[in-house]
Amino acid sequence: MKGTVIATDEFIERQGGKSSVRVGTHWGWFAAAWSVALLVVLPVVAVIVLAVTGTDGGGSIWGHLATTVLPGYIWTSLELMVGVTLLAGSIGVITAWLTTMYEFPLRRFYEWALLLPFAVPANVIAYVYTDVLEYAGPLQNALRDLFGWNSPRDYWFPEIRSLGGAVVMLSLVLYPYVFMLARAAFLEQSAALRDVSRTLGCNGFQSFWRVALPSARPAIAVGLALTLMEALNDFGTVDYFAVRTMTAGIFNVWLNMGSVRGAAQIALCLMVFIIGLIWVERHARRRQRQFGKGDQFRCYRRPRLAGRRGWLASLACFMPFGLGFIFPVGVLTRHAIVYFEESWTDRFVEYAFNSFTLSISAALLTLIIGVLLAYAKRLDRTRSVQHALKLSSLGYAMPGAVIGIGVLIPLAAFDNAFDAFMRDSFGISTGLLLTGSMTAIIIAYVVRFLAVSAGAIESSLDKVTPSMDMASRSLGEDTLRTLWRVHLPLIRPGLLTAALVVFVDAMKELPATLLLRPFNFDTLATNVYQYASDSLLEMAALPALVIVVVGVLPVIVISRTIVASRNEL
Repeated sequence: MKGTVIATDEFIERQGGKSSVRVGTHWGWFAAAWSVALLVVLPVVAVIVLAVTGTDGGGSIWGHLATTVLPGYIWTSLELMVGVTLLAGSIGVITAWLTTMYEFPLRRFYEWALLLPFAVPANVIAYVYTDVLEYAGPLQNALRDLFGWNSPRDYWFPEIRSLGGAVVMLSLVLYPYVFMLARAAFLEQSAALRDVSRTLGCNGFQSFWRVALPSARPAIAVGLALTLMEALNDFGTVDYFAVRTMTAGIFNVWLNMGSVRGAAQIALCLMVFIIGLIWVERHARRRQRQFGKGDQFRCYRRPRLAGRRGWLASLACFMPFGLGFIFPVGVLTRHAIVYFEESWTDRFVEYAFNSFTLSISAALLTLIIGVLLAYAKRLDRTRSVQHALKLSSLGYAMPGAVIGIGVLIPLAAFDNAFDAFMRDSFGISTGLLLTGSMTAIIIAYVVRFLAVSAGAIESSLDKVTPSMDMASRSLGEDTLRTLWRVHLPLIRPGLLTAALVVFVDAMKELPATLLLRPFNFDTLATNVYQYASDSLLEMAALPALVIVVVGVLPVIVISRTIVASRNEL
């Protein structure tokens, strides 16, 4: 019966040609979807236009950057990408393989606990480890007291504020991307593949290296692409460690050298990197679907790692969890308790209010627009609407610094033009109407995180059978009433999840907030950045801990999905 209903619905879609009926019937949704897509693309276009055009010496800026700082920014970014790929990839794949294929102490706990470092912003973990590992920190002080060393010349200790340190910090909080997707791939692999490897006499490592890893390579590539996008977006860590990546270069050229056009040109180079990663991610997803066409992971009985081997596997899983979550959260908690009275001030309350206001506004707006986009695709399944959705998701791939510049350019032009019009017409100055308020930050958040909301809502809508639409139409309901009375109640869990993820992402967003915040305006994220820049980790602990606690919420949601998949095995 269900198949008959779907077939009938498809017949209705095809009447009158491939796309004319859908576009003609729901032209308002079609137009709205493309309007949103064009608005999301506008900041990217603005960056490109500013970078390649202009009469204020744009060409000479290109030449100056190319012969001075730009090669260093590009080379350092490449080194960072290679380091994060190797370290985050290794951690994610090894822990995913262990928790999927073997039984050992605390395995079920690690299935979801290994996701918790997601909740800790990379710059926060960098501040914590610098405080502990630097020359004046407690660890080196203890070593000097223990061995009688008097100066740095008496011993060698790795420099935490370095490119290597940035690679480790970013890897500790970004490896869950690889862990989630690699584990899902291992779970879905054909059980026959492992049967064949055992028949050929392969041991556990050989089965992993020769059979499981090649099959899971597309999923791992997707995880690494997402990891590298986040690594390139990072500003707080690389700025604190004085690592000259392209994102740090955007801030340096704009704020220190006073060249917005030069910053846009570096942002354009960064966009080339991101587009390459998007291509890798899309290509890997297509290959992942092909690899996944096999029999499912059937009734696999995990071999138990007994004795020392079991505890070594447990330790291997504990290390990234402990270093990426337990230790930094423990340090932050201690500082927050000891310095609570000094930290809990009227300014802290104000910054928390600003953060929650911005995040709630962004979550609500992305939710509304995400419903519009996802429902437009449901009503009109033509390629044109699908292209609109893909363009709308472009902002999430772009670093916050690029989005910040792209949003500022058109909004500043509007502010200046509107202020000039009001002065000439009414003798009134409106000032910076958009860029001088929270509006610019909210718009940047919506552009950057719209893909998160739209993707979650689209996934929820796909689970609603088309027969529900047909039943509603047979009762005389139009599309808006069907959406309001039928679809929204059914996808309420997906809506809440989308809003929660966007809320947390907005709370943690630093680059775009730093670029677009009005004067004397701070959020918890910028407050943490400012305190850490002044070497006041104790004062940064409380706002940082609030961000981490809020960040745990979507991880709990994700972990429930992990537990559900575990119970199916």
